[in-house]
Amino acid sequence: MSQQMPEQAERKNFYEAIGGAPAIAAMVEQFYQRVLADPELKDFFTGVPMDRLRKMQCEFFSAALGGPELYKGRVIAHAHQRLPIERKHFQRFVDHLFETLAGFSLSEQDRYEIIARINLYAEDVIGVGADFGD
Repeated sequence: MSQQMPEQAERKNFYEAIGGAPAIAAMVEQFYQRVLADPELKDFFTGVPMDRLRKMQCEFFSAALGGPELYKGRVIAHAHQRLPIERKHFQRFVDHLFETLAGFSLSEQDRYEIIARINLYAEDVIGVGADFGD
């Protein structure tokens, strides 16, 4: 019989706090407007089908924030493995997310907790420890 860890039992459902699916979609749209306007990040998205990426990000953020939708995209480490993403790029990405979240009904503490959840994926995105040899 599995037990839920106390910290998991107390985890806030940010999906509902932010406003559910419509708010997640609006957040992803606003977020990518910031990211694509950033000269240090925009080149990572050259040739990327943005409609598909936005859909995948809606799934990802829904799942990461406690929503009902499952992320059905590629394994995060695989999706980013051939990109020269460094920690500084990931940090800029997260900074844009933090700024975007300021426009929603979330406290500053809520925003930091959301960023903490996203930071769990940092090493997968920047490829630390990943070896996908051909």
